[in-house]
Amino acid sequence: MSKHVVIIGNGVAGVTAARFIRKLSDFRITIISEESAHFFSRPALMYLFMGHMTWKDVKPYEDGFWEKNRIDLVHDRVEKIDTQAKKLHFRQQQPLSYDVLILATGAQSRFIGWEGEQLEGVQGMVSLEDLNQLEQQAAHIKRAVVIGGGLIGIELAEMLHTRQIPVTFLVREASFFDIVLPPEESEIVNDAIRAHHIDLRLQTETDVILGSDTVEGVRTNTGEEIPCDFVGITIGVTPNINLVKDSPIETNRGVLVDALLQTNVPDVYAIGDCNEFREDGIGHRRVDLLWYTAREHGKAVAKTICGHPTRYDRGVFFNSAKFFNVEWQTYGQVPAKLPDGVATLVWQDKTVPRLIRMNYNKADHIVLGFNTLNIRLRHDVCEQWLLEERPLDYVLKHLRAANFDPEFFRSYEEALLYQFNQQNPERPVQLKPRPSLLQRLFS
Repeated sequence: MSKHVVIIGNGVAGVTAARFIRKLSDFRITIISEESAHFFSRPALMYLFMGHMTWKDVKPYEDGFWEKNRIDLVHDRVEKIDTQAKKLHFRQQQPLSYDVLILATGAQSRFIGWEGEQLEGVQGMVSLEDLNQLEQQAAHIKRAVVIGGGLIGIELAEMLHTRQIPVTFLVREASFFDIVLPPEESEIVNDAIRAHHIDLRLQTETDVILGSDTVEGVRTNTGEEIPCDFVGITIGVTPNINLVKDSPIETNRGVLVDALLQTNVPDVYAIGDCNEFREDGIGHRRVDLLWYTAREHGKAVAKTICGHPTRYDRGVFFNSAKFFNVEWQTYGQVPAKLPDGVATLVWQDKTVPRLIRMNYNKADHIVLGFNTLNIRLRHDVCEQWLLEERPLDYVLKHLRAANFDPEFFRSYEEALLYQFNQQNPERPVQLKPRPSLLQRLFS
């Protein structure tokens, strides 16, 4: 008898799980979502608002994909999970039984209880509902304040900027995203924010959101009052565990899972932004709220459910983002502050905002990680070097292999190598010769 696998949540984690379960089995699969009838690219929501994409553009699969792959879609809200009877109760539809349940409910905006958070014109920016709410208000917003110096905050500031809405950006840190970005990278982003006429306020915290029924302004910790009629709260996200809070499924910050992504309840798994590992050492963090992480959760849980128990392995850390005119990529270990025993080689273009950084062990020169701004590196090449624990001189010699667009972008390899050789005259490195066009075409 074929299992019925039910997935609550149609983000990248849930849909990846469904796709791989279908590849590996003939199980019946149902995906449930209250938010939308079809899977969409959540990172692309900002481009919908800015007019760079249409709704059709952010749907990775044609509408016929689901029927072709025998994946049933349910657009409804799950009100209750009966884990004993293995049954889901909906707001509108009849209950649905499952054999295996995958929770992929994602994350939600984090709020910390500022006075005025409940006012009209105050919102987060995570979901499709948030986007629709912003779209309804946008034509009437005369001035906005965005609170929170992370990736969602800078995306929201850029979205509002494209509608010619003046934005004040409140960041409590000394520099943008400096809990993640090293100083040089953070300063490049600061410059990009200011160059787009965003009123960037560093080391500034919110005290109170002002207004009676609708928002009228924000008072900061310095006592300054900033008038506005929109406030975006983007101080991070938190696992969405509302559905399971009153169930036997154990939670902490997220739904607690082991290395196989199993909860404490038999045949119930949790993947993506909603989960939390019970122990350290499984993922990079116990709660790891990243698109790439969610996708890998989906692949791993599919194998386990289909009879091939697979421990989740995050592999080489990777993240990327684009904001204003800055593209950022990071591979491996590149913390904001250098740990003991770690050195860094960083080259920054003095004419345009471009940077590449390599962190490496001082003792053996093994490369630990890469950061780039406005330079694209090949993911597979960087990942291979980190997995193979290549030393810095090897990476520098072969750096052209990682260049994503060598035919159309100015090359940076010689400048980076020159800087390394200036700093290390006792062990100079030579670049491997550039292959000819014919060699590149037929390699």
